[in-house]
Amino acid sequence: TQYCIDQWGPRYIINLGTCGGFEGEAKKLDIILVDKTVIYDIAEAMGDSQEAINDYTTTIDLSWLGNDFPTPVTKTLLVSADKDIVPAEIPKLESNYKAIAGDWESGAIAYTCAKNKQRLLILRGVTDLVSMKKGGEAYRDRLVFIQGTDAVMKKLLRNLPLWLAKCP
Repeated sequence: TQYCIDQWGPRYIINLGTCGGFEGEAKKLDIILVDKTVIYDIAEAMGDSQEAINDYTTTIDLSWLGNDFPTPVTKTLLVSADKDIVPAEIPKLESNYKAIAGDWESGAIAYTCAKNKQRLLILRGVTDLVSMKKGGEAYRDRLVFIQGTDAVMKKLLRNLPLWLAKCP
């Protein structure tokens, strides 16, 4: 993200991708418009982990989009970590952050954009569901993720021109 900003100086960073949804909170193929990211897997050995997590939590200014979105989305926070969603961590992520889905990249992208005062649009599609009781459906069957990714990315790319038209 930093390289793109430094190299090309874009007016916007637009990040399309996938995420895992929390069963009962998100639905497969839902599109999430990310308004806040929390990098939740910071384990601070010389200080307070929650303080570090708070420092890397990023609220994304979407005011430039207005409130009339061109496609159906769920506008919400996305938790982000350098790992797949661990089913046993879902209750904590739901209670601490009101999270409904998570991914690997969005937290770092949002943090970097915020530090550079760069406009950012993150749209993530739910490819698969994870639950405390059942685990991750894609963890048991990789084809679930592959098929979900195919459907989500086609949907995101098909709708991208409508979102680009919202960019002032």
